[in-house]
Amino acid sequence: MSTNPLSNFFRQPAVHLKLPSNGKYWREDALDLPVTNEIPVYPMTTRDEITLRTPDALLNGSGVVELIQNCCPNVLDAWGAPSIDIDAIIIAIRIASYGNIMDFDNRCPFCNEENTHQIDLTAILDNIKAPDFAAPLKHKSLTFKLKPQHYFSVNASNKYNFEEQQLFKNIDTIESEEEKLKFYAEQLQRITDMTIQLVTDSTEYILTPDGIKVSDAEFIKEFYERAETKVVNLIRDRLKELAVEAEIPRPTVSCSACDKQYEVTLTFDYASFFGKGF
Repeated sequence: MSTNPLSNFFRQPAVHLKLPSNGKYWREDALDLPVTNEIPVYPMTTRDEITLRTPDALLNGSGVVELIQNCCPNVLDAWGAPSIDIDAIIIAIRIASYGNIMDFDNRCPFCNEENTHQIDLTAILDNIKAPDFAAPLKHKSLTFKLKPQHYFSVNASNKYNFEEQQLFKNIDTIESEEEKLKFYAEQLQRITDMTIQLVTDSTEYILTPDGIKVSDAEFIKEFYERAETKVVNLIRDRLKELAVEAEIPRPTVSCSACDKQYEVTLTFDYASFFGKGF
């Protein structure tokens, strides 16, 4: 047989997702957006589940990229996805694979009781909103147009933060004060470099007073490296505000012991997210 008689029983799309970005901010040729503006989302395969339990693949981001591209065929390059779409895509894959109800553990802030609650991921997904990147930011005579980072940049930043935490865990093993000072100087430079890279990756263009729109990443990076601190801080503060707007909605739950209600902040550990829960 030239055609597998089981082909009609292969996995089918279980969710059709409207991206929070509406397809904007994606890297060129990274997304094939259907005319419906909704991408089909397929359940995970056994290979996807194994990938998500491979620490190295999760740490370097390749596992998440492989998962997204395998479950969302219209995503041609997940590295080029804007950060504001990643969580929505991951939640949609989880729903397609295991359903919309998920258990998660949390601790009551009032009585310290350990609780297990169920969350409706569909309700969470429906309420994820993209922050407003349309409004320009002005500083003196310059106008800044911001944008969400691509997943490649977000992952690089996450890797840096993880590596930095590991390095600082070993600081007590350095006996020489001179070596410690050298270590702190190196880390300060790393933090500075990452900050500049963050604001660069989050800038779509800078408009000069005479109407020149500068979108070249190298030119923008050089500007931030040579600009006064106020400029970089202004961009960072605005990015923090946008990050708050993009936060996943926090469900309200009741404690099984004291009956008091409290909000739960949902954070992602992809390996456990596709297992028991957050």
